[in-house]
Amino acid sequence: AQSDKREKAVLPCNLETLHTQQSQPSTELGSERSEEKTMAPVLQSSQPWVEKYRPKQVKDVAHQDEVVRVLTNTLETSSCPHMLFYGPPGTGKTTTALAIAHQLFGPEHYKSRVLELNASDDRGINVVRTKIKDFAAVAVDTRPHHGNYPCPPFKIIILDEADSMTEDAQAFRFNLCRIIEPLASRCAKFRFKPLSEEIMSSRILHICKEEGIYLDDEAVSTLGTISQGDLRRAITYLQGAARLYGSSISSNDLINVSGVVPQSVVESFFAACKSGNFDKANKEVNNVISDGYPVSQMVSQLFDVVVEADDISDEQKARICKNMGSVDKCLVDGADEYLQLLDIASNIIKALHNMPEEFTYEC
Repeated sequence: AQSDKREKAVLPCNLETLHTQQSQPSTELGSERSEEKTMAPVLQSSQPWVEKYRPKQVKDVAHQDEVVRVLTNTLETSSCPHMLFYGPPGTGKTTTALAIAHQLFGPEHYKSRVLELNASDDRGINVVRTKIKDFAAVAVDTRPHHGNYPCPPFKIIILDEADSMTEDAQAFRFNLCRIIEPLASRCAKFRFKPLSEEIMSSRILHICKEEGIYLDDEAVSTLGTISQGDLRRAITYLQGAARLYGSSISSNDLINVSGVVPQSVVESFFAACKSGNFDKANKEVNNVISDGYPVSQMVSQLFDVVVEADDISDEQKARICKNMGSVDKCLVDGADEYLQLLDIASNIIKALHNMPEEFTYEC
């Protein structure tokens, strides 16, 4: 299974440094949902809510207290070290990098002092040879600046998803992409923690208030569960549901927008496998495929069901999870979804009924 961690390098460019990005009226709504849903209202702005409600200052970044404390001191002294931000997606790495750059240089000097790149797209050796070198080669004005921004005499290059750069680009003068020892020893490292459900709920409810959206407690809890600590994903699901279903959103609406497999489908599949009847399990596999649910998402949710099950042994869980890991890798490599889900079903049956992992045949 792929790691959910992402890396971001933020390098003050004393001729070296790295990535970036950036947030309406409320109406009172009754708590009762109407039986018939209305068309989603036309929003006054098409701006993504993840940008609209992105914190503009480092101190406003949620749940990263240690990171915020250290970086606040950095802003006060205007002495910015090379920095490596790492952690799960949607926890504030890009937001923090952007906030630092804006607070250091302000709108007047931001474009001339900050280079934003995304290594998912700008990832090859030519990017290093052209964009980064050309940007770093131009000297900055060292004269003191007046105003509310310190504007220190260096540039910043923000490279988002730095772990996606090519091998050639990594081997060039800037070694930015992996947490290898030579890089780690030159950077101040900041780990971004997954957001707690309480923090997620607080931010989501704030956006709902601003946008005139009604979510009941079940919907808020569902949104936190399906986004798995990724606030960016949660806000995107919320905006998508608002466009499709209007200003009153239910738990099922959020599940439909997110592409998450309904829990009843996952449990039905697992129950069929526990029965030991292969034909029954195969029928559930066909149902999942015909309904268009992504098998990779099915595997992720099935993993939670298996781990939390109290009526199967640790050895059986280990066999099943080992197979799920292999299937996840095959799916990433482009294998057929039906065959891979069928493989999981057959291996669950074998594990739960203590059959050998490999069948032997006598000639």
